[in-house]
Amino acid sequence: MIPFNPRVLILTANYGNGHLQASKALLQQFNQQGVENVKIVNLMKEGHPWIHSITSTLISKSMKVSRLGIDYYGWSYYLTRETKETALFQKSMTYLGQKKLREIIHQERPDVVVNTFPFGASPIVCSPMGIKNYTVLTDYALHASWLHPKVDRYYVATEDLKKQIIARGFSKDRIDVSGIPLREEFVNTRIRARNQQKKIILIMATDSGVTSYIEEMMRTLFHLDNCQLVVVCGHNEKLKHRLEVEFAAYNGITIHGFVDNLHDWMAQASCMVTKAGGLTLTEAIALRVPVFIYKPNGGQEKENALYLSRRGVASISKKMEELSKSIQHFIHHPQKYEEIRDHMEELHRSHAAAHIVKDIMLHWNGQFMLASI
Repeated sequence: MIPFNPRVLILTANYGNGHLQASKALLQQFNQQGVENVKIVNLMKEGHPWIHSITSTLISKSMKVSRLGIDYYGWSYYLTRETKETALFQKSMTYLGQKKLREIIHQERPDVVVNTFPFGASPIVCSPMGIKNYTVLTDYALHASWLHPKVDRYYVATEDLKKQIIARGFSKDRIDVSGIPLREEFVNTRIRARNQQKKIILIMATDSGVTSYIEEMMRTLFHLDNCQLVVVCGHNEKLKHRLEVEFAAYNGITIHGFVDNLHDWMAQASCMVTKAGGLTLTEAIALRVPVFIYKPNGGQEKENALYLSRRGVASISKKMEELSKSIQHFIHHPQKYEEIRDHMEELHRSHAAAHIVKDIMLHWNGQFMLASI
């Protein structure tokens, strides 16, 4: 007998917000497709909270000091990009995660494990136990840490990523070009015409590294013709208060902390200035919001930015004057939006989360039937 309600464990991490948001999108879809027993686990945070706190702080500090040319996170990323054998951090994460994952599997007894973060512990633990494990890549660039021969199936954003994984010796049948999973509000929000008289520039100030230049950015972009700025600071209340005080006299600047309707602001925006996280970029593509990236952090963010720049959907600037000129040119040439929108149409994979969940269930059910014969 095939259990129609398998137990699903989604493993994630909050090194950046994207992995967690992708997990929530998958949880939504599992529930919508009738799978009730689904749990999201932040493996390192629950298993090793002290180490998680240290590594989170180190990554956050790296984003700040990278602006000074000391980019130890970026250096580590590129050093280990082709092979994870030398990745001390990744090896440590895998070793530390195995014990906790075995405990969680003993408690939760999952039939399916889904990774939205490159935990090497998952295939190592799941495969000998006969538990199917699936990996959802949340970036547009490939890093060796995502790859393991015992992962049952990969879900990736683009055909280019699929080709790269195949080139590493993996079967094409184990790789599905699904897109990156988004929460329902980004999938269902209507794409609006950006024809308002004053163009809205949405600035995402949620990255810790942005604090070193956000005031300069706001003053520079404030002087663009017929524009208004909307700044989202996320959970950084200290930054929100600082900007509210400093820009109190500036008409045409709106400052928010955390917003639960970011999709609505994105749908209204003529363009957005943001860091190059995989989920944020995918949300922008889904809502057809042209993206301007200022000094992307080294590592996957830089590689995401470079890939989407080559695909014609994002613009990268290294200097504030360059950023200002790029946005000004975009605003004064309406045909640019149509060009970018066409490129986004080509890249967008609609209903990625629904597709991934459906495919996992079909694959798992097929494997279960074979095992039952």
